[in-house]
Amino acid sequence: MDAAQLSQTLQQDALWIVFLNVLLQQIGLPVPAVPTLLFAGSLAATPGQFGKLLAAAMVASMIADWVWYRAGQLFGYRVLSGLCRLSINPGSCVSQTEARFLRWGLKSLVVAKFLPGFAIVAPPIAGALRMKLLGFLAAAGVGAGLWAGLALLLGQLFHDSVQQVVALLSAEGERAALAVVVVVGLWLAWKFWQKYRFRQTCGLPHISVEELMQLRRSGQPLLLLDLRGATMVRETGPIDGGTVAEHDRLFDAVGTWPKEQAIVTLCACPEDAGAIQAANRLREAGYLSVRPVKGGYEAWVQAGGN
Repeated sequence: MDAAQLSQTLQQDALWIVFLNVLLQQIGLPVPAVPTLLFAGSLAATPGQFGKLLAAAMVASMIADWVWYRAGQLFGYRVLSGLCRLSINPGSCVSQTEARFLRWGLKSLVVAKFLPGFAIVAPPIAGALRMKLLGFLAAAGVGAGLWAGLALLLGQLFHDSVQQVVALLSAEGERAALAVVVVVGLWLAWKFWQKYRFRQTCGLPHISVEELMQLRRSGQPLLLLDLRGATMVRETGPIDGGTVAEHDRLFDAVGTWPKEQAIVTLCACPEDAGAIQAANRLREAGYLSVRPVKGGYEAWVQAGGN
């Protein structure tokens, strides 16, 4: 299909193409929507066409956000844990994003579409925290309008450049496909390199739940940092004797705790990612005895901890 045929096809079914592309991308499928929005914007000849395209993108985005919001309402932290497990890089734990969402509130939904990874995580967090639906939809709508509107506007402003790129890609189909494969390959390589780097930090000594319980019973001074995230703490309750901590405010939670005394970090992340990250940061800051809990909160519950 050449550039003229592609333009004609998109003009005929522009609203549905934009709607479906944005919906699938916002649901979480690896289907980039910005190129479609740029191309659609370059074809919008009148303000009316531009407005319809913007409305289609906003409705699609808000439907996807509502689906994730409802999932958060119904399943709570299990949705967030699932998203964390699907991440290529387990070091990018949902609880860290959740803490930032809680600080920014609904305002974070306005900028969520511009932050990789945050757009998927923010709606279920809002649902799990039982934020009011009308406020959520209003903030999500504003964010979707800014994100889609900017892409459409850029496509319209740079109409000639967008059309030239499309024509070039159409004329050089095989090379264009190869270029896309190379870019995607480089992106995946970078993600797996991040995962490899994370694996390199996992070699520090862990503490088992049984050892932790024995240590607590012995009366030895111990600081247990609970890094599970506010949504999970809210649903399951705090850990007795634990200190709720955030990654971005880790040293506030440590306070004046002596650097030579024991610190244990616990999270509900796959591969204990958040606990390991926190332990490494504390060790780099000079704390001498810091260990993450092996198996995290799941192991804690299975062992009868509360």
